[in-house]
This record gives sequence, C-alpha cells and structure tokens, in this order.
Amino acid sequence: MTPVELSSPVYSNEEAARKHLEAIRWPDGVICPHCGATEDARPLGGESMGAGWYYCAACKDKFTVRTGSIFERSHVPLHKWLLAFRLMASSKKGISAHQLHRTLAVTYKTAWFMAHRIREAMRPGDDGYKGGLGGKGKVVEADETFVGGKAKNRAYREPAKKEAVVSLVEREGKVRSFHVANVTAKTLRPILVTQIDRASYLMTDEALTYASVGGEFGGHGTVNHSINEYVRTGGFHHTNTVENYFSILKRGVIGTDHHVSEAHLKRYLGEFDFRYNERAALGVDDATRTTRAIMGAEGKRLMCRQPDKGANA
Repeated sequence: MTPVELSSPVYSNEEAARKHLEAIRWPDGVICPHCGATEDARPLGGESMGAGWYYCAACKDKFTVRTGSIFERSHVPLHKWLLAFRLMASSKKGISAHQLHRTLAVTYKTAWFMAHRIREAMRPGDDGYKGGLGGKGKVVEADETFVGGKAKNRAYREPAKKEAVVSLVEREGKVRSFHVANVTAKTLRPILVTQIDRASYLMTDEALTYASVGGEFGGHGTVNHSINEYVRTGGFHHTNTVENYFSILKRGVIGTDHHVSEAHLKRYLGEFDFRYNERAALGVDDATRTTRAIMGAEGKRLMCRQPDKGANA
C-alpha cells in the first residue's frame, strides 16, 4: 500500500485511521485473528457494535482490526496510536514519553505504555534474531558499550550501574543489538556465531574476548584503540560504523530518554535498531518506516503484569 504523509487524516480521524490499519494488516482481505479463516469473515452491523466489527462464521467469534495486536483492549483512539508510531519512527534519536504525552494529549502513564508497546512492535520476532548478517565478501563490525548513568550525577558519587550492550553492524547494512549480562568470550560467542554468516569478515577492536571466536569466520581484523589506532590499511580496518551507531544510541538515551531501566533496555535497543535498519540511506522514508513498524504490531501484546524473560530475551 502507498505510505501516507504526516498531514493525512489517518492521524486525526478515527474512521480513516481504522481503514488505514485494516489496509496494512489485511492487504488481501480480512483475516480472522482467532482462527486464521480468510473467507468466513463478514462485517458485523448494528449501531450498538460500532464501526469496524467483523464476525467469523468459521470460529463463531467477533473481532476488530485491533484484535490480536498491541492495540487490543486499548482505549486510546487508533488515530493517536498511528500518530505515535509516526513520531517514534521518524525521530532519529527517539521521542520521550513526556513529549508523546503533550503531543497526543494523553496522560504520561498512557504515553509511557504506548511507547513501550510500539518499541515491542519494532523488535523482530524470535526468527528475526537468527542469522542473516554478513556473508562472503561482507564485513561485520562487532563492539560493546555500556549504558547507564555517571557517578558525578549521583548525590553521593556512588558508582553508577551500567548495562552491557553488544552490537553487530554490517557495513552498508543492518544492525542487531543485544543486552548481555557481561562482556566475556562465553557470552559473546553464541551471539556472534548465530547472528553472523561464517563467511563474513569480522572486524573488532583489540579486546581479547573476540580473539578466539574471530578464527571461526572468513577473516578477523582488529584495530588497537588503546594506542589510539582507529583506522589503518587504507581505511579498511576500523570499527567506525558500529561506533557511529553507538553515538546515535547514546544521544537518544542521554538526550531524549534520560533514563533507561534494565528491564526495558532490550526494547529501547529494538527501537534504535529498527530505525537504523529502516534508514534513509537504505531507501526508506519516514512514511514507509512507519508502515513497517505498524506491521510489527500484529501478534504482540505487552501488558503491565507480563513477566520479562531476561536480558537476552
């Protein structure tokens, strides 16, 4: 379908928003989210039901376009949901829940919850975290950083707890980031060998954690940051691509979100990964990026009491 512009009625009119969401979720016709039937769903009329209800003759259940997605049971109007998607998808360094609360005219609590649901929609499913990076003749850069506060900003100058993040970036390609318990060869190897094609050329810094696993790939190059070496061999050996990604992530965390909890870090990483993977340099504009984010809302629900699966979930 054709992506819509920011001035479109889908961001201000509920009926237009519903039809737009239906076109995204059901481009080839209505599909029952309960049983998957494609030919047994029909519109369910009646003023008491309201617009947008369907009845499935196969499973004898009713549903709307919200059913089976992050929008289910939400009292927030769909046009506000779609506008929130647009704002988060088009803001390179993210948008805070406070800004969403002011822009959408919803409570801060609602804006915070909406933002996390949208981040969950942006995260790939389990299959999206298997293989696919690199390949023969391609370079994948790997590095780690730490997300957290600074001691100088704490009342008693106590050491701030920082969370480790490992990112893998294919040059001129995509990124995948992982929240890990610690940065050791034992924790990094499973990520590297399952995410990166073994034929790839692995590029890292001088950290010994990459030394042993580097031999499992088509090649392994390093730069020694401890002696201020950042680029060599005619510009081929460097980790500037992943460092640039970290700069965007850090600016978003520090300048926009200000605080990221350990429990939700994986969702923030999913948000920043998504925008990087759907960036303008790869031919994706804001409207298309928004549509692709909305497509990820199906089959996902994030509830306040839903237990977390841990750092690597």
